[in-house]
Amino acid sequence: MMKEIAARTARWGCVASFFILAGTGLGAADAPVTGEQFRLLQQQNELLQQQLHKQQELIDSLSHQVSEIQSVNVRRDQELSDLKTDKKPDGEAAPEIVRPLHIGKVDITAEGGLAFFHSESKGSTPNAEFRIDEAKVFLEAPVWKDVYFFTELNLATRESEDLNLRVGELYLDFENVSQLWDRERLLNFRIGRFYIPFGEEYQTRFAIDNPLISHSLSDIWGVDEGVEAYGALGRAQYVLAVQNGGNATSRDFNADKAVVGRVGYDPAKWLHLSVSGMRTGDLDAANDGLSELWFGNGWIRSIGSGNTTRFHANLAEGDVRVTLPHFVLRAAGGYIDYEDNDVAGSNHRDVYYYYVEGVKDITRKFYGAARFSQILAPGGFPIVGNGNMGAYFFGPALTTDYWRLSLGLGYHFSPNLLIKGEYSFNQGIELGGEKRTHENVFALEAAFRF
Repeated sequence: MMKEIAARTARWGCVASFFILAGTGLGAADAPVTGEQFRLLQQQNELLQQQLHKQQELIDSLSHQVSEIQSVNVRRDQELSDLKTDKKPDGEAAPEIVRPLHIGKVDITAEGGLAFFHSESKGSTPNAEFRIDEAKVFLEAPVWKDVYFFTELNLATRESEDLNLRVGELYLDFENVSQLWDRERLLNFRIGRFYIPFGEEYQTRFAIDNPLISHSLSDIWGVDEGVEAYGALGRAQYVLAVQNGGNATSRDFNADKAVVGRVGYDPAKWLHLSVSGMRTGDLDAANDGLSELWFGNGWIRSIGSGNTTRFHANLAEGDVRVTLPHFVLRAAGGYIDYEDNDVAGSNHRDVYYYYVEGVKDITRKFYGAARFSQILAPGGFPIVGNGNMGAYFFGPALTTDYWRLSLGLGYHFSPNLLIKGEYSFNQGIELGGEKRTHENVFALEAAFRF
């Protein structure tokens, strides 16, 4: 558009010059050009050149402004197309843009799930419960240039039995720091409270993203305070975080920190691979009490005697995702090495876990899903599964083997409204050999976001 304006201006300038010269030529047929007429012609040409120069400066200025506006619009469109209301890093692209509510500079989105659970007699919900399974509000606002504030406010979560406002994530995001040396998106920083970037299941854990209602048995996730660096280079992605490690949100009772890292690679459009590693760091058994890392429907905790003052765990996991037309396969397998300083005896544990999940489109909106997951802990470990939290986490009972088979169906009225149902089979074996049965559960849920 600006080039066209410049061309038109030049053409009209030529036309004006032609008529000036033509007028002068017509006068020459009657009399020779005097010095005064020549000077007048020069002045007219100089004036025309000045006007053309000013017009060109105006065109350049307008072009620059239009370019800036286009850049802002492109960035905004990209942010909207990449937006997921859970705001998890490296998350899969949402099938439909969730356009936030704008209040001044603040963008607001929300999501949640309303559910019904009915377990067998030894399960976690034997009384057939209606529940607000999840209710979250997300706020995001620019702070300065490529620095953004983000927070997740939890009104209700499955892990909490009460309805209280609690902070989930809350951080400052320093995006695209690597542009300082002309490398786009290679290095970004995050500081505050954010998801522990271990494994990949936590990225599809929210009700609207999870094709089933239950999670895998391992279900590794957590939110902790710290700093994080993340970025991408070609087909590879990485994230590295240093976090407190303990369950307390405002204190850290041991100077040793949790260190977490994940590296992902996409060898093809349909294939994604990643490996993760983590050390919880030493945790204070009396004051920290629990790790911030959720595992087996509980936390990683000390299993030592009252003499134990410190405990820790080291973890490793591999993930794979295969995305084909009308079918998605996810799988992961990992290992936990637990240790403490109990002088009464050795409590070292080797814990192995894995899951395999498949989601198949039956029609454009209707799908079926299945997931099998298992935890193996030969020496016994606190594994709640779908059992009673008091008995299998806070109590002395340890489990050596537990498995879950989840079968479900779902229907997408839209990408922002999902109705799903599930039946999950849950069985295990305690350290003493006693079988864990009657923990199966039936569930229904309506998940939404806006």
